[in-house]
Parts: sequence; C-alpha cells; structure tokens
Amino acid sequence: MTAEAPTAPVLSHGRLVPVTVHFDDLDALGLLHNARYPVMVERAWTELWAGHGVRFEGDWAAAGDACNAVKELTIGYEAPVTRPGAYAVHLWLDRLGTTGLTYGFRFCSADGATTYARGTRVLVRLDSTTLRPAPWSEAFRTAGRELLRPTD
Repeated sequence: MTAEAPTAPVLSHGRLVPVTVHFDDLDALGLLHNARYPVMVERAWTELWAGHGVRFEGDWAAAGDACNAVKELTIGYEAPVTRPGAYAVHLWLDRLGTTGLTYGFRFCSADGATTYARGTRVLVRLDSTTLRPAPWSEAFRTAGRELLRPTD
C-alpha cells in the first residue's frame, strides 16, 4: 500500500505557506499563544517575499522593498490551536498602493480547510534615509499583483 501525497487546496487567490507550531508556542492552557499568530504570519510573509528576492540582510540602505513598517494590524481569533504540528498561513494582498499595501491572512490547517484566525496588516514602504514613505519597486509591484485578491 502506498501513501498518496495530500493535494494542495484550490485557492481563488494568494498563497498557502506551511508553518510549524512548536510546543513552546503554546500558553499555560495548551493553546497557541495569541501573540504567536502574528509572528507566524510574519515568518510566512518573509519566506514568500524572499522567494521574490525581497529580504533584509542587515543593511537598510540596500534593503529596498524590505525597508517597510507596520502601520496597522488587526486579527480575529476563530478557533483555538490546541497542539503543535503542521499548519499553514494563507496570504494575499487586498490593496497594493504606491507606497503602502494591505494584506490579508488566515492562520489555518495545513490543508487550508480550517481557519483558526484571520486578519489584515497595513505596511508602508520607507526610504531608508528619511524614513518617509517611498514607492514600491516595479519588481515588487509585479510580484504583488499576483497576490491580489479579486474584487467582486
């Protein structure tokens, strides 16, 4: 008997990025600590953007599109994560502006079927010298357009 690989979920938009919940991510009640959800989402975005060449390697002047700051974060918790293991973060862009963007996310089961938390985060691209808003590069915008959620 051979095991079949699980099929990837069909997503109408965005990407599903695998993440791992470790035992030490759980709180005293054995639940994924509320502060760990944004960390997991950040790690998933970091992995996704690194695949497009966007990464911070210690030099803000050379960081380009990785030089950005969070303006707003919202998160709603829908169901508790009660054990360590394999999960996923579903990532997409709701808005891609000249100097800012809004992304959406779902923290979910590894197959994407069960949602544990969802939210949005607003980022602003910064000039590394002035720390004022700066435009995203065209390469970033091209990659970002692939992640945009279709509008109704």
